[in-house]
Amino acid sequence: MWAASLAILYGFNHNLLPGSTNLSPYSTTLVSGFLAVISVNIVIVFYIFMAMREPADKHVPDPKFLAEAKASMKQSTGESQQPNKPIKKQD
Repeated sequence: MWAASLAILYGFNHNLLPGSTNLSPYSTTLVSGFLAVISVNIVIVFYIFMAMREPADKHVPDPKFLAEAKASMKQSTGESQQPNKPIKKQD
């Protein structure tokens, strides 16, 4: 993600891209900055698109993790049903 934006900035600042030699320094900075931001957004959209195309049934959770999570949930709900005892302040 960072490589595309750095390549765009480098290309504009070193006149490697066609048409960038005719621009003023102010315009070069603005155009290269806008294009770098757009390139990062394109990479993010591509990443989201690829993540959404991935099948949901492909991944199976770890059984050990599930067992520990269920035990943790049972323990936390069991503790919350007990009456709360007041905590005495110690000096």
